[in-house]
Amino acid sequence: MANKKVQKAGKAAQSARSNPYVQKLIEDEELRQNIVQAYESARDAYGRLNTGKSPAKQIFDDKKLQKHVKDVAGSVRDVSVGLYEAPAKQKKRGGGLGRLILLGVVGGAVALVVSEGLRKKVLDALFGAEEEFEYTSTTSTPTPAGTAA
Repeated sequence: MANKKVQKAGKAAQSARSNPYVQKLIEDEELRQNIVQAYESARDAYGRLNTGKSPAKQIFDDKKLQKHVKDVAGSVRDVSVGLYEAPAKQKKRGGGLGRLILLGVVGGAVALVVSEGLRKKVLDALFGAEEEFEYTSTTSTPTPAGTAA
C-alpha cells in the first residue's frame, strides 16, 4: 500500500517536472518575485479593507488601498504574461509563409475596396482599357406627314 503511494507521488513529481508552466516557475526568478509581490499587496489591501469601515467608502476614499489594488493588478498581469509565454517557447508554430500570403491577399482586397483608382487599374489590366466614345445618330428624325407643303 505504501509502495503504491510512493509510485503515485513519483509519477506526479515527474509530470510536474515536464510541465512547461512549472518549468517556467522554477527557472524564472522575476516571475516568482511577481507572485510574492502580488500576494503581499493583496494581503495589505485586505488588511486595509478589513478595518470595520464601509468597504464602498474605503474603495473610493482610501488612496493607499487603491495603490495596493493597483499593485495587485499589475503583479497578477505580469505573472499571467510570464506564464502565458512559457508554452509558446516550447512549441514552434509553422505557417510563416502561409500567414504572409494570407496577409497579402487580405491587404490587396482591402486596397481594392477602398481605392477607386487602383480598382480601375486592375480592371484595365485584366479586361483591357475601357473604350470611350460619343454616340451620334446616323438616322434623321422623320417629319410629320401632315405638315409637308
